[in-house]
Amino acid sequence: MYIAMNRFKVKHGHEEEFETMWRNRDSYLKDMEGFKDFHLLKGPDRDDHRLYSSHTVWASEEAFMEWTRSQAFRGAHKTAGQHKHMYLEGPHFEGFSSVLTMSD
Repeated sequence: MYIAMNRFKVKHGHEEEFETMWRNRDSYLKDMEGFKDFHLLKGPDRDDHRLYSSHTVWASEEAFMEWTRSQAFRGAHKTAGQHKHMYLEGPHFEGFSSVLTMSD
């Protein structure tokens, strides 16, 4: 299992716009081999921003890498540059390979 996360520092006053953008975007994730799960997480409120994270779970790191090289990825991110006004800085990517899993 591989988890891909992007952290976003969203300027105060743009939280609703940010969440709406994610709700309405074409992600194409469900069409990708190896895609398991997606979450948009709202984090702590800081002095100058609200922290968010997008969190996708993949069968493997290779499945995630295939996604990043796909036409679907380009389509899902085609308007990303139009939303810079919402962010303090660009997204911060972190990728994790699973070493231990527990579930109920």
